[in-house]
Amino acid sequence: MTLQELYAARVAKGRITPDPAQEAALAPLETIRAKLAEPDRRGLFGRRKAPEGSMGCYLWGGVGRGKSMLMDLFHEAAPVPSRRVHFHAFMQEIHDGMHRARAAGQTDVVGPVAEAVIADTRVLCFDEMQITDITDAMVVARLFDKLFAGGVHVVTTSNRRPDDLYKDGLNRALFLPFIEMVKERMIVHELASPRDWRQDRLTGETRYFVGGGALDDVWARLSGGRSEGLTLRVKGRDLRLEDFASGVARASFADLCGRPLGAGDYLALARAVRVLILTDVPRLDRAHHNETRRFVTLIDALYEAGVKLIVSAEAEPEDLSGTDVFEFERTASRLREMQAEDWGKDASAGQGP
Repeated sequence: MTLQELYAARVAKGRITPDPAQEAALAPLETIRAKLAEPDRRGLFGRRKAPEGSMGCYLWGGVGRGKSMLMDLFHEAAPVPSRRVHFHAFMQEIHDGMHRARAAGQTDVVGPVAEAVIADTRVLCFDEMQITDITDAMVVARLFDKLFAGGVHVVTTSNRRPDDLYKDGLNRALFLPFIEMVKERMIVHELASPRDWRQDRLTGETRYFVGGGALDDVWARLSGGRSEGLTLRVKGRDLRLEDFASGVARASFADLCGRPLGAGDYLALARAVRVLILTDVPRLDRAHHNETRRFVTLIDALYEAGVKLIVSAEAEPEDLSGTDVFEFERTASRLREMQAEDWGKDASAGQGP
């Protein structure tokens, strides 16, 4: 079945609502799917030759438009080995592999890592490509050049047009060849739907539960009932989220504030997620001084990034803290503001499956 036929079948079953912009985006994705179904071109010793034509699709547009859902559809229909992975997690694997190659005394540390990917995968499906780390920015052009040459296709979603990747980043001039590579080697398509599907799914949703709440149900609705997990690399450490799918994450207060995390961790989290379900926030008395400080920092990071927040807590925002942390009055105010239905509209994720 073509992607258009699969999409129509899901519409007929009521699993998704038809959207003309999504339907238009199926054409470039189907071009890549059909190309992958063709026999490999082989060279000397049976090695795959670099395919001709486009090596993938860069699907970008406003959040909540259904990019992740369409990429998942492509991933399920791919006629060759396909791997779906969050871009941050993939780049962490690449850096880990480069570190091992460097420790083994190899001079070309990108080559062996790329070869390992080429051996196992024909198409990579990246959710949320964004470049915020200079270590990623300095390696992606060499990496993707080798992947394309080895016959690996790439389908990725992004909230930014290619020209805006790594915008204002350090040494951005060194990153510009990657932007040109994306525009030359991939089909760039804007998903320009006027409708924000994730916002629709959150409309009328309670966002602050006192004394607990049915957050398992909320997570199931927003994640589509699946979880791929997410690992963020922050200053040489891993911040692992077990529950993550299509820009939606779920974590407990103990996970995020009960450990010695800092502003860098929370900023990385805020960049990686569009919706955070935060569970089991306790009353923050003097015995929770450090946890309170971390909670304040977490809320500030989420607020500044426009991340949608759904919380279960032991008390209303104004009654959460009994400490003298002067910032908490602001935190309580922000928690109230973040409950508004139109809060963070530009940061919501895509239409579910």
